[in-house]
Amino acid sequence: MALNLSQKQEVVAELAEVAAKAHSLIAAEYAGITVGQMTAMRKKARETGVYLRVVKNTLASRAVAGTEYECVQDKLVGPLLYAFSTEEPGAAGRLIKEFAKGNDKLKAKVVAMGGQVYPASHVDVLASLPTLEQALAMLARVLSEPASMFARAVKAVADKQGGGEVAAEAPAEAEPA
Repeated sequence: MALNLSQKQEVVAELAEVAAKAHSLIAAEYAGITVGQMTAMRKKARETGVYLRVVKNTLASRAVAGTEYECVQDKLVGPLLYAFSTEEPGAAGRLIKEFAKGNDKLKAKVVAMGGQVYPASHVDVLASLPTLEQALAMLARVLSEPASMFARAVKAVADKQGGGEVAAEAPAEAEPA
């Protein structure tokens, strides 16, 4: 179905808005994927915070102009689907990697993040990035470690100086007159 000029402008504006906020981009060849497989991939993309879209490369090229994904413009050749990670950097990588396992016709062609273009093999690197929950758990461990180290040091000093625990004496109560 051919798009008229206003529809093309809407597509470019929508993609540009997504690209401006996205953490990473993967452009993948999808020729030969069935409608059912594409539907399943789109469903999984919505669940995982990935904006997945098939558009003409000229429209995608216009949409990424002025964003950190402008660096991919000369690599957009052939039938491609675009997966933008909107919530966490590794989401698109995990999606494409997962669906490529079950379908050898889905092949990553371009990986971009932080204004840099990477070879398609970097899908694995992107997919291995921690999820938001994993990153927060790692941060919590890192932040709690100094307090734990301090507590262990205080305990070691107390043990060395006299047996560990210090018993607090209760104040003597005054007898009623």
